Formats: sequence, C-alpha cells, structure tokens
Amino acid sequence: MRIDILSVVPELLDSPLSHSIVGRAVSRGLVDIRVHNLREFGLGPRKNVDDYSYGGDAGMVLMVEPVFRMVEKLKAERDYDEVIYMSPDGELLTQAAANELSLKGNIIILCGHYKGIDQRIRDHIVTREISVGDYVVSGGEIPAALLADSIVRLIPGALTDGTSALSDSFQDGLVSPPVYTRPVEFNGWKVPDVLLSGNPKLIRDWQDAQALERTRLLRPSLLPKEE
Repeated sequence: MRIDILSVVPELLDSPLSHSIVGRAVSRGLVDIRVHNLREFGLGPRKNVDDYSYGGDAGMVLMVEPVFRMVEKLKAERDYDEVIYMSPDGELLTQAAANELSLKGNIIILCGHYKGIDQRIRDHIVTREISVGDYVVSGGEIPAALLADSIVRLIPGALTDGTSALSDSFQDGLVSPPVYTRPVEFNGWKVPDVLLSGNPKLIRDWQDAQALERTRLLRPSLLPKEE
C-alpha cells in the first residue's frame, strides 16, 4: 500500500509517521508513506499556495492550482483509489471506514490549512472527505496522521499479533471490555476471578457482557434504539 500526504507543513507529520507501529510497518516495507510539500507547486517566486477568499471573508484559502498540479503529477506515476480531504464537515472517521481503506492499494490524503481549500478542489479532485470529529484544528496534518495510523495498523504484519486488531473497540460495534495484567492484586484492587479461571467460555461470556455494558454506559449511540 502507498499513502501520499499533501501538506503545507510537512514537518508536522515527521514524528507520528516515523515511530511505533506505523514506523515499523514502513521499515518492513508493508506500506510506503510519502509526505509532499505543496509549496513545491506553489506559484511565483515565493511559492504561494494560498490567497484571500472571494467575498471578503477572513482567513486564507488554499488555491486550486498547486493542489491540482501535485495530484496530477502523482496520478501520472500510479493509479489511486481515493483522494481524501481531511475536512471538519466530512464523513466521520469510523473503524468501518478504516477497515475499508486498509484494503485499498494507493490513496492520497490532502491536508487543509488556513481557512480551508478552494471549493473546486472538493468538487473536481477530491473523491472522499473524512473528519476526525466535530471540531476545528489548525490544519489537516494531525487528522491525516490519525487516519494513516488507523489504516496502517490493520495491514497484515503491522501488528505483532495479527489478531489483536480484531478485538479492538468498534470492530464488532461495541467498545472493548476491560483488560488487566500482572500483578493479580495491587493496593487491594484485584483482577476479576473469571479472568484467572482458565475457562475460555466463561472468559468470553464475561468479556461480551462487559463490552455490552460499557457500550451502554459510555457510547449508547452505538446500540440499536429500543422499540
């Protein structure tokens, strides 16, 4: 898989894409992540990528031409399944979306900045818009890193235990049950006896019940509405 990320502040992506699970997946050749500076296709001697918005609204807007030229250059080198714009008003990033995108071959992720991007980019270049929540941050770089991480960890071989991702929160529509490790008792706080029983069926039944109860308490919107 190849992920190309377009940004006006590519340095913001150096650390999150170079360490831990994502960094190891890159070093193993499981995914190729390239971060591109949009200013390479900026206009004029100052390599401008933004301009004032028509209509007089406050804030600078990313221009269509630098984005178009960079996307066209990449598309001339390979086919892409998606050109994704990280947008606060896009579809909400979910585990189901991450699962779907992890099966793609090549994707481009465009990071917005300033006030946003020229609408013509959204109308004619972008194929999908994704949001990481109903709030606004300074740019799309951190959301892009979140999206890339959610995708890469699902690629076979990215995790030491390939089954680990299957038990993550939201894979089955519920949040995960509690998890414990050694010691069995600390400060009077004990690991539930069922987890020490060695009985796989009892443990699974307990985990299922806990996942359902925690979902009711923490994320009731995930559950079907009762009649």
